[in-house]
Amino acid sequence: MRGDDRQERVLFSYVAPEARIPTDHPLRAIRPMVDAVLQALSPAFARLYARTGRPSIPPERLLRALLLQVLYTVRSERLLMEQLDYNILFRWFVGLNLDDPVWDATVFSKNRDRLLAGQLAQAFLTRVLAQARARGLLSDEHFTVDGTLIEAWASQKSFQRKGETGAPPPADPGNPTVDFRGERRSNATHASTTDPDARLSRKARGQAAQLAYCGHVLMDNRHGLAVAARVTVATGTAERDTAVALLRGARRGRTLGADKGYDTAAFVAQVRALGVTPHVAQRPRASAIDGRTTRHPGYPVSQRKRKRVEEIFGWLKTVGGLRKTRHRGVPRVNWLFTFAMAAYNLVRLRNLAAAPA
Repeated sequence: MRGDDRQERVLFSYVAPEARIPTDHPLRAIRPMVDAVLQALSPAFARLYARTGRPSIPPERLLRALLLQVLYTVRSERLLMEQLDYNILFRWFVGLNLDDPVWDATVFSKNRDRLLAGQLAQAFLTRVLAQARARGLLSDEHFTVDGTLIEAWASQKSFQRKGETGAPPPADPGNPTVDFRGERRSNATHASTTDPDARLSRKARGQAAQLAYCGHVLMDNRHGLAVAARVTVATGTAERDTAVALLRGARRGRTLGADKGYDTAAFVAQVRALGVTPHVAQRPRASAIDGRTTRHPGYPVSQRKRKRVEEIFGWLKTVGGLRKTRHRGVPRVNWLFTFAMAAYNLVRLRNLAAAPA
């Protein structure tokens, strides 16, 4: 028998949001890990807020909402608030009841900036790694380092000659006509008026140069977890310089895998001075890696494992929304990059827990 299309307005619902989420939903495994991290960070939250005044957005709920923005590729805070308004799954994960009001997008962004000042992204990543270490998922022995370009939130039109003054105002200030054909432009003579920290850079020959930042990742080879992350200004030596900085304080006897871009005499010498064996891919000619390294059976293993770092970059740029950053300045981009890396580790931990033994 055909059912009736009755659209009755029901005022009350007796089904709690908890009961509406499937028991096998991926977020159910991530939520307890996030709650444990937030509980450990509670003293750090308390130091960021005054003891008196009007209550702000709870930092625990704010960080859960930011996690959803990364995990579900929500491209703006305004769209995130829209999702929180009608998406029961999002409300359940953040900790909002069905009748709780949703925050204004501008207020949400202002509260997020307070967490930026507190360096909580790095603390969040550290706590997630502590859970991985407690489960025996970190080796502390074999690592891989690599870097990628993150397109800046600035157009090529904003890349103008430094110190240029006295130019007449454009006819269309919102989208001016800029003709830089035939003009030699470099980071030494030009800078972006929109994002001064962005640099004109390209990953390889034959590719178009773009205004970008350089994101760096240090990965544990055992299970592909990101153990360190950093964003720097994109320079020709940023990847190698940051790799050495990420290794400082490392225990002697470790190995470090990397691609051919790291095969320079200076970088190999610096890594060896730290007591770490550089398992760097060899250049076809004039390689700094010799038989002292390649003769060991661990070298080909590192070369095979190091390719997994591309999975991290692929996830960050497709799911994490970091193909082109939404923020400007190294501090903001670094905060988002580090926080997105923690989100990746949470997904990785959930997958490892669900994998058959």
